[in-house]
Amino acid sequence: MTRGVTRVVSERTVDRADIDEVLLPRDGVIRERALGSGRFDVVEGPFTHYRRTVVVEHLADGRRAHITQTVEFGLAIPYFAFLFVLPIRGQLKRIGGPTQRFPWWSPPCRLDAGASSALGVLAAVSLVAGYLNTLLTQTIAFAADEFSASNHAQGIAGGVVRVGGMAAFAIVALADRRGRRRLVLWTAALGVAFSALGALAPSLAWLTATQFLGRPFGGALLVVIGILAVEEMPAGARAYAVSLLAMSTALGAGICVLALPLADIGVWGWRLLYVLPLVSLLVLPGLARNLHESRRFAVPHRDDVSLRGHGRRMVLLGVSVLLSGILVAPASFFQNRYLRDTVGFSAARISLFTILTNTPAGLGIVFGGRVADARGRRVVGAIGLATGAIGTAMFFRTTGWQMWWWNLAGSVFGAMSVPALAVYGPELFPTALRGKANGLLAAIGLCGSLIGLVGVGVLSDHFDGSFATPMAIAAVAPVLVALLVLAAYPETAQLELEQINPEDVLRR
Repeated sequence: MTRGVTRVVSERTVDRADIDEVLLPRDGVIRERALGSGRFDVVEGPFTHYRRTVVVEHLADGRRAHITQTVEFGLAIPYFAFLFVLPIRGQLKRIGGPTQRFPWWSPPCRLDAGASSALGVLAAVSLVAGYLNTLLTQTIAFAADEFSASNHAQGIAGGVVRVGGMAAFAIVALADRRGRRRLVLWTAALGVAFSALGALAPSLAWLTATQFLGRPFGGALLVVIGILAVEEMPAGARAYAVSLLAMSTALGAGICVLALPLADIGVWGWRLLYVLPLVSLLVLPGLARNLHESRRFAVPHRDDVSLRGHGRRMVLLGVSVLLSGILVAPASFFQNRYLRDTVGFSAARISLFTILTNTPAGLGIVFGGRVADARGRRVVGAIGLATGAIGTAMFFRTTGWQMWWWNLAGSVFGAMSVPALAVYGPELFPTALRGKANGLLAAIGLCGSLIGLVGVGVLSDHFDGSFATPMAIAAVAPVLVALLVLAAYPETAQLELEQINPEDVLRR
């Protein structure tokens, strides 16, 4: 058997009347074509190699036949093929009619080899982005202890870093001129390099400065990954792709959380977490070989469009990301401080709490992405956003087992909204504006984060270090966004990007 190719053999006895149906080409996760004599190959599907052979042996009773089916396949999913081999193997093992339903773990439409390959590479890069963008959040409480910094000082530091992050707007805008692939590779490398300097910081101010320089690249990396993914996916799989990338980003953040017990080594232990991302530079050449430019950017397209003609969409999304950041940023930024100072958790226990309450959010991401593609984005996005905000606010008002359940509920329901709403940024703008528009939205989102961080930090000091009331106030903002989604957002599920943005039709 060829290396990297999986072989599946299955057998079944059927009535002779069903033989013709068994010998028809499949149309589901894979679309086949018949080669004759019970042999099939792939027309479209997530495979680098595919061959199916069906052997029919008529039984002596004259009414039945024994079917032996052999399928050999190799997946076009770099780095993460091992996660999909077993479910796809189970799907291909079935012997039945030509029409097959898409399973729950797949998008509600078929991916070709190019889209599958792009998704695998971008998921690997998302690991790096997830780690870089959660690094300061996870370590700030421990760095503040070494530097004797107050909650207010931490809030200011987080705000300054997010002000620096607004430079991501200029970086992402380059993707409209230089291409998506180049930006992904350069932002990953520079984000890792600048973040690693934090391990040498002699004060909170210096740590803030290194993150001020590095955070724009980490933020830009996330935005360009999303743009490239949306441009590569078919109409029925864009939210699904965003959901997988969100899970990969969360896994990268989870790696940072898993490494958090290093902070218990000593007062300086948090510095080790800033060294770990340097490992990713070793795999960057391999990512560069496997990552291709997006098909929509590579073909000729109009470049004489401006944001002025898309003002309503920009205002709609800008207000949404501004209000959403008011809760999301301080909730993640001050969570460890709350667990450490109010609840009395050690670094190891914080790590355990974060993993146990946030890992199930993957279910919310998968569900949200699947429903957003199959049924529409607006309802699932609004419900997830509002319910997640309530759960997050309640987490900061409770302790004991209630605290665990509220954080779990907030993370799962909040995760539902991620693929449903995050896909709107790349969808609602044409190819020539996609980078500039989404970079601007990222900058607006950082403004919301800044408002939330500074506001919650100041209010927390006013309430003697309590986060209960400040977080409840901040939670009002995403609830307002949920209402805005239901009232004003367009429905983009199942529409090609060229239908949403007619300007791009001229490039054909």
